[in-house]
Amino acid sequence: MEIFSAFAISLQSVWLDSGFSALTMGNVAMIIVGIFLLYMAIGKEYEPLLLTPIAFGCIMANFPCTGFLEEPGVMQVINYGIKFEIFPPLIFLGVGAMTDFGPLLANPNTLFLGAAAQFGVFISLAGAMLLGFTAQEASAIGIIGGADGPTAIYMASKMAPNLLGAIAVAAYSYMSLVPLIQPPIMKALTTQKEREIKMDQLRNVTHFEKMVFPVASAILISLLLPPVAALISMLMLGNLFRESGVTDRLSDTSQNALCNIVTIFLATGTGMTMNAEDFLTVQTLMIIGLGLLAFAGGTAAGVILGKVMCRLSGWKINPLIGSAGVSAVPMAARVSQVVGQKANPSNFLLMHAMGPNVAGVIGTAVAAGTMLAMLGAK
Repeated sequence: MEIFSAFAISLQSVWLDSGFSALTMGNVAMIIVGIFLLYMAIGKEYEPLLLTPIAFGCIMANFPCTGFLEEPGVMQVINYGIKFEIFPPLIFLGVGAMTDFGPLLANPNTLFLGAAAQFGVFISLAGAMLLGFTAQEASAIGIIGGADGPTAIYMASKMAPNLLGAIAVAAYSYMSLVPLIQPPIMKALTTQKEREIKMDQLRNVTHFEKMVFPVASAILISLLLPPVAALISMLMLGNLFRESGVTDRLSDTSQNALCNIVTIFLATGTGMTMNAEDFLTVQTLMIIGLGLLAFAGGTAAGVILGKVMCRLSGWKINPLIGSAGVSAVPMAARVSQVVGQKANPSNFLLMHAMGPNVAGVIGTAVAAGTMLAMLGAK
């Protein structure tokens, strides 16, 4: 009998020390959310490189009694990488190395389309403040409209760390849903005639121009908006690696090995902020709704300015490329191409749309820097 009693006590001790004894319905609900996000990433292929580690991080965040974020270890290091804004600038280094700024330099007017798409950021900011969020929280929520995940995380970690999980999931979810969200808005705001417009071939951009642009941009924007100097400088350094012609190894590392490693850490760490206590709130639903408003507003603003530029240019600019100003490189540019080609099979808008697409990346960082400068970080 003593053996059975000791065995029962041992089993009870194992149970009490396990995560099962501390598991709450909230934890179970968030684990189900994580599994659903995994399905969306793997089954539906919605932004799988980002959504898969976010989803698994969400599942891990709801394992009780792990001490992931309290005890020293790799999970704590990952948390520090987000908390101290290490990962977003490194992602921007990779983005810069992967991005061709040539279309923007070939047609600088598309910079205005990238700027117009930031209108959604400020629509959402105003909406968030009306719903009772603080100015700092509202600014972090608004940046979702830029469809730029690293910038959204950078802003949230500085202005609203308590909302980081919800903001990151909303930003990356809407980035992955670009092909579903944007086309109805684009078609509703344009005519068949506008969608059929064929644009002239872009001029060739010289090597000198490609060298001057990242250096001049880094200096000008960093001096004007110091809070985003890390993001802009790393973006431009990555592009310099790409275009210089003498740093191929650095360019390759930035856009492949380093970017992939940092993406794993950033996305997993972001998912690990999605614990039940912080995520299952009315605020989360508000953030998801405001993010959709911001994203739709940015898309609409870009297309509307595209229509204006179409008229001013004598019908030489297809307004569909304005939708690419929301950033989401290069998916938003591809959507412009797909919608334009459906209207006119001989249309080729991809490179033209890359101009506002690249401008959107810079514009979102500038919008974030402006809000950081005006409101300050927590």
